[in-house]
Amino acid sequence: MKPSTRAGSPRLSSRMALAALLACALLAAPARASRIKDITIIEGDRDNQLVGYGLVVGLAGGGDSNPQATLHSVANVLQRYGITVNPAQDVTAKNTAAVMVTADISAFLKSGARIDVTVASLGDAKALQGGVLLQTPLLGADGHTYAVAQGAIALGGFSGGSGGAGGSTVQKNHPTVGTISNGAIVEREIPAQFVHNGSLRLLLHNPDFTSAARMAEAINGQWLSSALALDSATVQVHLPPRYAGREVSFISDLGLIEVNPDTMARIVINERTGTIVATSSVRISEVAVADGSLTITVTSNMGVSQPLPGSNGQTVAVQSTQTAVTETKGSMIVLNEEPTIEQLAAALNALGVSTREMMAIFQTLKRSGALQADLIIN
Repeated sequence: MKPSTRAGSPRLSSRMALAALLACALLAAPARASRIKDITIIEGDRDNQLVGYGLVVGLAGGGDSNPQATLHSVANVLQRYGITVNPAQDVTAKNTAAVMVTADISAFLKSGARIDVTVASLGDAKALQGGVLLQTPLLGADGHTYAVAQGAIALGGFSGGSGGAGGSTVQKNHPTVGTISNGAIVEREIPAQFVHNGSLRLLLHNPDFTSAARMAEAINGQWLSSALALDSATVQVHLPPRYAGREVSFISDLGLIEVNPDTMARIVINERTGTIVATSSVRISEVAVADGSLTITVTSNMGVSQPLPGSNGQTVAVQSTQTAVTETKGSMIVLNEEPTIEQLAAALNALGVSTREMMAIFQTLKRSGALQADLIIN
């Protein structure tokens, strides 16, 4: 049996205690109202994705290893300037990399505005550091060109060293993906309309029937009978007569109205990072929780066996194995009177359980039917 240990170092325990106390304080705090502009978007006011194929040059030998697509692309670029070459014989790609360029363009951006772009290697280039992206049209889903990208690439990492026999390389982050800040110029405005027949629609980031109803009620408190919740994600708002022809002013005033959005009872567990996030609406039925630990320690010692005097024996090494079993006394807590997630967090912290054990407790509570919340594990 493999040895197991219980996470209980003083530093880790103190950090866990601090985190649990902070979680309790945050969960116990009253919910604050949010502005409508922070929890919704207006139908029609959305980003659009752009993509393009281009070449990055100036890679100092770190480019593609002569794939046909890159060679033909280099030949096509040279042909634009009146230079005709044979891609199979006259072109090499060691300083060039074929890349895909992506960007998001917001609604209402006018011609001449600049947007950021992301550049990612398409072939087998080692790194894009020091490279320059040549002029690359960025297309929308309809096939039209909405922006043109070009410029020097900035990387969040690097790669260096010799990759040959006996060599070594040093790499940080992903040197084959980079960005160009303000690297694309908008050439075509994406048409967008947000007011239809004197009304607009608000789309909630987190659809919820209660949140939609509260939002409509808050808007009607400002402008009587102007809002209607259509479903959990949509609230339709009619422009008041005094805002006729001043739609932008109405949207500005509308976005400042404050609403208390409702939150689902949910616990999200990330097993890879040991992160647990729970909403304050989580409730737990009356339940008892016990925590204990069993630690099995296996140690191996090497000894020496000496032969008796006058014998023909040999000195040999002898391995001895010792097994020790330590069982920590378990503790049980009883949660009653409709305990909340704050009370459970405080109780588990008092038991001194680790984050891993806390995850197991939440999963067991869910299986027992005592946890009145969605449990999401990723």
